[in-house]
Amino acid sequence: MKIAGSTVLVTGANRGIGLAFTKAFLARGARKVYAGARDPSSVTLDGVVPLKLDVTSPEDVEAAAREAGDVTIVVNNAGIAATGNLLDPNAESSLRSHLETNVFGVLRVSQAFAPVLARHGGGGLLNVASIGSWFTTPMLANYAVSKAAVWSLSNGLRHDLRAQGTQVMTLHMAFVDTDLTRGIDAPKSTPEEIVAYALDQFEAGAEEALADDLTRQVHRGLSAVPAVYLTAR
Repeated sequence: MKIAGSTVLVTGANRGIGLAFTKAFLARGARKVYAGARDPSSVTLDGVVPLKLDVTSPEDVEAAAREAGDVTIVVNNAGIAATGNLLDPNAESSLRSHLETNVFGVLRVSQAFAPVLARHGGGGLLNVASIGSWFTTPMLANYAVSKAAVWSLSNGLRHDLRAQGTQVMTLHMAFVDTDLTRGIDAPKSTPEEIVAYALDQFEAGAEEALADDLTRQVHRGLSAVPAVYLTAR
């Protein structure tokens, strides 16, 4: 999938990894970049088209698909991450919030834009998952559940969209230095590093991108005995 000359939609594009994606697409020659955000006034990057898009709102998603009918690449980046384990009193409500944004948001956007991509020859979907797709830590348990679902959802979308020629790539990475990880004391990649690797892999036709050494190590550990998801803390 070539980026030069493409028309791109990035969800959650006003900060963090989403903002890094919008900058990188412009730098790589995208013809147009729609920057989706709940509040389009929060999109301040020159050269993009701000687009009102709350991925938890079916109405917003449908309106975005009508307005951005020329899109050839969709980056499902919008997401939330709150701390808390599965035995917390508010675990159910927290998990529902994570699933609504991180999973059903990806599904809504993918469903709405699949016909748009088909009209333009297939195009591509890039879904932002996580190293947490494969193992859970106590304080990010709800987030991990949602990102495991994003991984599985992406695998299903890949099969569903293959006939129309749509490339589906899932991006996994460990901690990235953004607002979402503020206060977490751990090694972090920069958003720019993650996005550069992701777009290199996307242009190469990859279906999965493991963007840092720790993620690649954990991925190898899925088939270890005992498996990494049984031993990770």
